[in-house]
Amino acid sequence: MNGRRIQGFMLTGGTRATLRGTCNRTGRPQEGSILIAPHLEAGLYEAIVTAGAVVCGGGGQTGHMQSLCRGRGIPVLRVDEADLAALVGEVTLDLESGAILLDPDPAAHPAPGRGAAAPTAADLGAACAVIADFQDIRTVNSSGPEAARVDSFFIREEFLCLAAGLSPFDALDGGPAEIAGYGRAVAERLGAFVEELLPGQRLVLRLLDLRSDHAASVTEQSAVAVEPNPELGLHGARWLLGSAPYRDALRTVLDTLRTRLGDQADRIHLSVPFLNDADEYAQLRAHLELPDSVPLSAFIETPAAVHATGGICAAGASELFVGVKDLVQFYLAADRGNHLVADSYQTRHPSVLDGVRRVVEAARAAGTPVRVFSLGTDLTHYLAHLPTPDGYMMCTAELVQVLHPRPEPASAAPAARLIGVK
Repeated sequence: MNGRRIQGFMLTGGTRATLRGTCNRTGRPQEGSILIAPHLEAGLYEAIVTAGAVVCGGGGQTGHMQSLCRGRGIPVLRVDEADLAALVGEVTLDLESGAILLDPDPAAHPAPGRGAAAPTAADLGAACAVIADFQDIRTVNSSGPEAARVDSFFIREEFLCLAAGLSPFDALDGGPAEIAGYGRAVAERLGAFVEELLPGQRLVLRLLDLRSDHAASVTEQSAVAVEPNPELGLHGARWLLGSAPYRDALRTVLDTLRTRLGDQADRIHLSVPFLNDADEYAQLRAHLELPDSVPLSAFIETPAAVHATGGICAAGASELFVGVKDLVQFYLAADRGNHLVADSYQTRHPSVLDGVRRVVEAARAAGTPVRVFSLGTDLTHYLAHLPTPDGYMMCTAELVQVLHPRPEPASAAPAARLIGVK
């Protein structure tokens, strides 16, 4: 800490130059406050999504909760954990320099000028919005005429559960009635999502991929295994293949959607998470007993899946989604949630871009649609250095900035005019 200024590092940005608010150290929801927490975890979901900003003592740019904040346009600032104790009462976040100002007069700390303009909507191809709840669909579809470029919305089932207050492991371990209840609750939520779609848009559900460390924070009754390295543990396709209760719940989801929506249920597609090869894809499709009419896409986020892209396409994947955030950590052996290796976690590293290039080229050769995830800060670089995919995926707030860029503030405007709480 230097005087009345705590210097930090921005994990996710916001839409303001500065933001002033009251610190919330309770872990409970306080609308518009600045949430203060040592680390972000699924158990803080309600407090996170109601916050105007988040300050934490650890974590990386692309952790799951950080990604949730990026989608909602909630800025996240990481500082030394020892500095968190000083954050009480009202403080000002200087989002341009990544600092916290303890001085009560934010106008005394003018923010530096804005950077270069973002790429245009035309660069996105058939854009896909990564969302956390149906209000994100409303945000995109009300952003202006360029919203028509968004033909799909992508949601993780675990984010859907967090927003709906569902505890999947408790439900799936509870017996047939609880399993069916979970399936109906997920279907009802998805039905509400479909009602928000514009003509020609669809929803892609990434099947449940709740790591043990995240599951432990939202599970009340079921035992959750303690794993030494949950990121490389029993989740994604590995866990789905071993879960008969989830298969039964998914059958209820599909049956409920068909009953409620009729042919509109076809606007909901499914995607396999954390997949390694074509054998896993084929085994999982068989295990889930999916009808041939239900599209099943694949999320490419491990080096093994990169090299197996052609086989995954041949096995019947309806579409590919390239998860760059996970590819980075697996290619570079740098945990995306560990700020101590942040310098090694490089989203533009040549080996990562080579992997993405391989996926796009293999998918193109197979005639399988492919979309590449991009952070807002990387989009210009990816456009210049990657073959053109069918479209790019972006978190909601960053995508909206490309679809409908806000006018730059006048250079003479004082910083105080930009202050406020989201």
